[in-house]
Amino acid sequence: MPNMYEAMTDSELDAAIADLEAQADEVRALGLKLDMARGKPSPEQTALSRPMLDLLTSETDLTDEGVAVDNYGLPDGIPSARKLAAQILGVDPANVVVNGSSSLNLMHDLVCRAYTHGIDGNEPWCRQGEVKFLCPAPGYDRHFTVTASYGIKNIPVPMTPDGPDMDVVREYVENDPQVKGIWCVPMYANPTGITYSDETVRAFGALKPAAPDFRIFWDNAYCVHTFEGEGDHLLNIFDAVHEAGNKNLVYEFGSTAKVTFPSSGIAFVTADPDDMAQIRAAFSTMRVSPEKIGQLAHVKFLKDLDGVRAHMKRHAAIVGPRFALVQQKLNEGLGGTGVATWTDPKGGYFVSFDGPEGSAKAIVALMADLGVKLTGAGATWPYGEDPKDTNIRIAPTFPSLEELGQALDVFVVAVKLVSARLAKAAR
Repeated sequence: MPNMYEAMTDSELDAAIADLEAQADEVRALGLKLDMARGKPSPEQTALSRPMLDLLTSETDLTDEGVAVDNYGLPDGIPSARKLAAQILGVDPANVVVNGSSSLNLMHDLVCRAYTHGIDGNEPWCRQGEVKFLCPAPGYDRHFTVTASYGIKNIPVPMTPDGPDMDVVREYVENDPQVKGIWCVPMYANPTGITYSDETVRAFGALKPAAPDFRIFWDNAYCVHTFEGEGDHLLNIFDAVHEAGNKNLVYEFGSTAKVTFPSSGIAFVTADPDDMAQIRAAFSTMRVSPEKIGQLAHVKFLKDLDGVRAHMKRHAAIVGPRFALVQQKLNEGLGGTGVATWTDPKGGYFVSFDGPEGSAKAIVALMADLGVKLTGAGATWPYGEDPKDTNIRIAPTFPSLEELGQALDVFVVAVKLVSARLAKAAR
């Protein structure tokens, strides 16, 4: 669809810009202070888990399957928490460690361990010259920050509606031994909201890495975060790996960070048995045992996968209308203009938006001037460098519906004004 501003005559475009600038002035006069910068649960969402705080008292039996929770021990996490995590990820509890409250922390720890000690007897990454990591983009900025912090070269990989471009992934992974890993958010990806197709997952499972210490960092953060209907289906990555005759190829992560309380949930990692043995050995040098009281509270509250799903339906009742409002406002304000495209996910925490080339930084800056804070332009690419300066991550969960509606109205004005100015500048 052609860009409507590029199709206007000079006088029509000048009039459109003047009208949009007047609308921007009206918004600026409102003195808004709205924040859509991060994908945080709303206060309504965190309130859903408050009953969990009442489940442990001084009279509670602090044992789990006959094992003490109130002392050292259980380095892999309490048995019932490991079973719950295994149900969420669809794996064997024997291959699960529940540790801490942050899956990003677990990812960082395993990158650090590979960098300083190596994987499976191979030389530490720090002694192997230039080490590279693949970064599907647009993607999750905090992933990219972890590898960049160790001097690992982040390489962007194009995203498609089915997941990362697997021709590009395969070319890098199977031909360059310096490529040591890839970041993946396979279900309701950050920020696009897409779920990897079965074909994409099978392609990951069938990879034949040139590097024996290559691992897929499979961050399945949103696997239970469906807010529309039955949601998407994600093929089990370990099934795909094993069907292809592979093993020791994947580290999979998950947490309850946005299920219960951010920063106070439970986090977990799983891998094939050989990899898990090395992960356990690595973790044993960092901590005697995990924090287990929180694990016990979680299993008493969530109980099992059915309990998780029931809890997430309550989240969906809060989150779903926010995402529906995003689609409504963008369709009403920008549909048919030819200046933008955006995703329409069935779950997760984000909508990925693309404006005209060269527009994202200007839109984000104008939004800040008008009183609405967005994720920084470029954040969804390694090193913050979006090559076409088009992508913006929309995070609709934290504001109230009223605030979100206001923010989206401002966003529509900002996108139109920046697009019109770009069309004018190109003449």
